[in-house]
Amino acid sequence: MKLFNHLRTLNTHHRILRNRFHPLFNKTNFFSDASLPQQPTTPHVQQPSHPSSLNRNELAKFAAIAESWWDFDGPFKPLHVMNPTRLAFIRSALCRHFKKDPYSAKPLEGLKIADVGCGGGILSEPLARMGATVTGIDAVEKNINIARLHAESDPATSAIEFCCTTAEKLVEEGRKFDAVMALEVIEHVAEPAEFCKSLAALTITDGATIISTINRSMRAYATAIVAAEYILRWLPMGTHEWSSFLTPEELVLILQRAGINVEEMAGFTYNPVTGRWSLSDDISVNFIAMGIKTNNTE
Repeated sequence: MKLFNHLRTLNTHHRILRNRFHPLFNKTNFFSDASLPQQPTTPHVQQPSHPSSLNRNELAKFAAIAESWWDFDGPFKPLHVMNPTRLAFIRSALCRHFKKDPYSAKPLEGLKIADVGCGGGILSEPLARMGATVTGIDAVEKNINIARLHAESDPATSAIEFCCTTAEKLVEEGRKFDAVMALEVIEHVAEPAEFCKSLAALTITDGATIISTINRSMRAYATAIVAAEYILRWLPMGTHEWSSFLTPEELVLILQRAGINVEEMAGFTYNPVTGRWSLSDDISVNFIAMGIKTNNTE
């Protein structure tokens, strides 16, 4: 009963957040194209022959710590701690959009979901347990090998399709999904706008695209980089580059240009006393957004 009441509270709070940011979603002229942050190129790295938004330096960072994905006290501990809150938003938003019961044992049953930049599968696995048919992709082969090995140990997750590939390659293959996830990924790609176009191309018309990332704010610099990486050592130093972050306004506009209209947004706030994350209307640091694919981008 407590679980149901908690879910109802999240559902109500989620609607409040959607209404709180509704004026933001209707604005289309936040800034000029020139104000979008540009990522430095790495000419010493050979780029793939097909169009790609990959950042080779970022891939190397995660390949170096790939074996630690399922170490709950390792470098990915912040993601493990945040995961229940991320999943609460996803379940609430997808169930509302696809008219499913969020209180059922498998609320996402019948949905095909792509987890882009899945890492070791820490998001893919709970999505599968909620009934979704999940495809997890990552450009780092070590990540995919670890994700497969871990998922195969549980019958509830053994059917997940893990592929060492990119969103662009899936687009070339003509793959389509009811919902596409890219959580804590866009700040590590070379071309956010091109990346979002690929996410849109993978999403069916009236399907959902969900992205979470870090705001390019001074508060985010102080907490997500200085505190998390250099003081508390929650993350390896150099995990994030502040200039690679997107503001919520920038993300909304990039998605709109890709044919995705953002309908819901929420912030994540961390309580150092309880050690837990919660959904909030504070998007000054970590935030998550869900958009719906329009029918004019097929």
